[in-house]
Amino acid sequence: MALIDHLDGDYLRQALENDVRTGLTSSPKWLPPKWFYDATGSDLFSRITRLAEYYPTRRELEILRRHAPGMAVHSGADTLVELGSGTSEKTVLLLDALSASGTLRTYMPVDVDAVTLEAAAARLATRYPRLAVQPVRADFEHHLSLLPREGRRMVAFLGGTIGNLPPAARELFLKELRATLRPGDTLLLGTDLVKDVRRLVAAYDDGRGVTAAFNRNVLHVINRELDGDFEPDAFEHVARYDEDNAWIEMRLRATRAMSVRLGRLGLSLAFEAGEEMRTEISAKFREEDVRRELAAAGFDVVRYYTDPAGDFALTLAGR
Repeated sequence: MALIDHLDGDYLRQALENDVRTGLTSSPKWLPPKWFYDATGSDLFSRITRLAEYYPTRRELEILRRHAPGMAVHSGADTLVELGSGTSEKTVLLLDALSASGTLRTYMPVDVDAVTLEAAAARLATRYPRLAVQPVRADFEHHLSLLPREGRRMVAFLGGTIGNLPPAARELFLKELRATLRPGDTLLLGTDLVKDVRRLVAAYDDGRGVTAAFNRNVLHVINRELDGDFEPDAFEHVARYDEDNAWIEMRLRATRAMSVRLGRLGLSLAFEAGEEMRTEISAKFREEDVRRELAAAGFDVVRYYTDPAGDFALTLAGR
């Protein structure tokens, strides 16, 4: 169960430096959401998934509990590859279904965090002693072509994470993923669906302030890694729905004019009072959107599943 590591020691630091320099010198300012997830951010997100307002995790679990056996049969997969696997908590439902179908041989969780990967892999190897668990440390946005291609694979991309990519990046990602698949391989894609705006906003702006702390945590990450002097509490959490683009935006709004220094980058930044920087988009989809984007990337939809409330979808697609 040795870790396959495609990230050298400097990769993440260089990626962070490039993203922060590019995003915070743009107008308007922005940061990519991948930098939320240090140990504190991962813990905060885990708390978010248990909040009453945050429905996506519960709805995705409903779909998996009801339909994972059918997904296993339709895919015929002997290898499960999970992109952005994290703690692999939801994956157990897929692993159980694939094991019960008699096909499963290998599980490959893919993430950038080696500690989380190895902990999840060790836990699952104990639960499934006959399963070959092969953790892969990689950035799925850049290393799809390097992922192992053995077996008949189901590539799972869960949690609605595809919605964090803007349309052009989403199109490129799906086409690159399609290019790595062989005949018989499948994609299981999770997408959050368009719904009442009040419910969408509440899911990203809970009353307990957990999401606000999660949003501000990116500033703590930058301070620690890039010798910054952001004052996270001087920024307000903002969540709004963009009707034109059908996505939620999370932003951080400066409560006063301030100057921020990033020592490692030799960079000074000025923020005006009320100035906002975007830290995440989370696109919401309709069924026709999912089918259209998958078809444009060269996929055929095998099955489209939703929870009874129609809040979330999982789509099984082949090349």
